[in-house]
Amino acid sequence: MSGNRQAGITLIEILIAVSLLSLLSVGMLVAMRLGFSTMDRTDAQLVKNRRVANTRGIIESELGGFTFSYANYRPAPDVFRRLPFLQAESQSMRFVTSYSIDGAWRGRLQIAALQVIPGENNRGVRLIVNETPYTGPEQAGQTVAGIEVPELGPQIVHYSPILAGSQSFVLADRLAYCRFSWLEPLPQAPFQRWRSDWVRTDSLPLAARIEMAPLDTAPADLHISTVTVPFGVTLDPGSEYADR
Repeated sequence: MSGNRQAGITLIEILIAVSLLSLLSVGMLVAMRLGFSTMDRTDAQLVKNRRVANTRGIIESELGGFTFSYANYRPAPDVFRRLPFLQAESQSMRFVTSYSIDGAWRGRLQIAALQVIPGENNRGVRLIVNETPYTGPEQAGQTVAGIEVPELGPQIVHYSPILAGSQSFVLADRLAYCRFSWLEPLPQAPFQRWRSDWVRTDSLPLAARIEMAPLDTAPADLHISTVTVPFGVTLDPGSEYADR
C-alpha cells in the first residue's frame, strides 16, 4: 500500500529563490542609481553649457543694442558741456542700449554698466552688469566725474566708478581674465587697431571686444570665449557736438 505524496518545494529551494530575487533586485537598484546619477550629471552639464551660451547671447545683445546718446555734463551751474556718452576702458564699460536682461528687446532704453571685479575669494575675476532705465542726457551727465584737457591730444572724460551691488547681474564668473578693447580706424595701413581704452569724443569705435578665458578648462565643458560686436552707429566728426 503506497502512501499519499503531495507536490511541493523544500526550504532550500525557497532560500535559493529568495537569494536570486534579492540579487536581481540589488542589480536593478544599482543600475537605476547609476542611471539617475548619470542623468543628474548630464543635466548639470547641460545647464552649465546653457548658462555659458546665454551669457554670450546677453553680451552680444547688450552691445548690439548700443544706442548713441549724449551726456549733459554740468560741473557748475553756469557751465554746460555736451559729450557723446560712452565709457570705454579696459575694465569698465558704460553706454545706452536698447536691450535689457529683464525685458530683452521689448523694454525701454537702459544704461548698461559692465565692470570686471575680483572673483569669489579673490580667485579669478567675474564680469557684472548694472542696468538703469535711461531717462535722458541729464541722467547720463551725472555719471561724468570730470574732463581732463591735456596740452597735447584730445580731452579725456572721466566717469564715476561702477560698483557692484545687490542689483548687479553676474554675466560670467570664474574667469582667468576679462578685458575690453575697442577698434579704432586708422587713415593708413593697417587701417584698424585694437586699443584698451577710447578717449576720443569726435568719433565712436568701430567695434567692441570682450576677451575672456575660464579658470577651469575641462574638455567636456562649453567655455566662454571672446565676444566681438560691431557698433552699428557712427558719430560724424563734423557734428556740432564733436569735441566741443
